[in-house]
Amino acid sequence: MGNDHDITVLNTLITTTIDSANGFERSMEDADAARFKQMFGEFAQERRQAVGQLQERVRTLGGTPNDDGSLKADLHRRWVDLRDAISGGGDKEVIAEVERGEDYIKGKYETALQDNQLSPETLAVIRDAYQSVRAGHDRASALKHGMAAA
Repeated sequence: MGNDHDITVLNTLITTTIDSANGFERSMEDADAARFKQMFGEFAQERRQAVGQLQERVRTLGGTPNDDGSLKADLHRRWVDLRDAISGGGDKEVIAEVERGEDYIKGKYETALQDNQLSPETLAVIRDAYQSVRAGHDRASALKHGMAAA
């Protein structure tokens, strides 16, 4: 089947994006500061929307989209670190951990966007989902740098 590669790449991104949304939802529950609760909630919602776009593309290609995250040690550890920062550290530590998680997912999307074996249609869907990921990353980065200057 000519769509296998596209489906595999999309499902990998779906899993990573679900992990990200789950992490933001857990962090939202653990955060004390209202502004972080709101920000994490917005990030989680944006990630769920990106998941929906990616899943729809998998269905269009005739595949079965992933519908849950992974327990990959690397991403899971980032969210554990974030939760620890929330409970034991200050705002600067929390935002630093958020940015590290955002660096991870941004890198996954950028790798997919460089994949010249993907169909143009699949790349367009990934590019659309990436806009949310990049905006989240840039927002976390700006917040981190703003807090560092304070």
